[in-house]
Amino acid sequence: MAGPGKRILIVEDDALIAMLLEDMLMDLGHEIVGTAARVPQALDMVESLQFDAAILDLSLAGQNSFPVADALRLKAIPHMFATGYGAGGIDAAYADRQTLKKPYQIEDLEKALAALNA
Repeated sequence: MAGPGKRILIVEDDALIAMLLEDMLMDLGHEIVGTAARVPQALDMVESLQFDAAILDLSLAGQNSFPVADALRLKAIPHMFATGYGAGGIDAAYADRQTLKKPYQIEDLEKALAALNA
């Protein structure tokens, strides 16, 4: 994921955080292919859009985003969880996934994206 120009899917239910993330990603030279706020919408986007990576909020309106992570893994699309709980809040079955702790800075985001395919 190192380098600019990646196409990113954002899965985030907080509109302000999603807009902040969009701005940060664009500042880093990436393109936003879509933003989903709920699991069904995200699953539809995983099936219908082409992108290089995804950033998933761990909790979407009280539902975890693990079904989206599963769909991304089946398609071999790199992804990470964004959460205020840190890696400790991730179910053991998903402990191998990259985690971006909220609140995050652009430097943290850049490092996490670079680590996705390192």
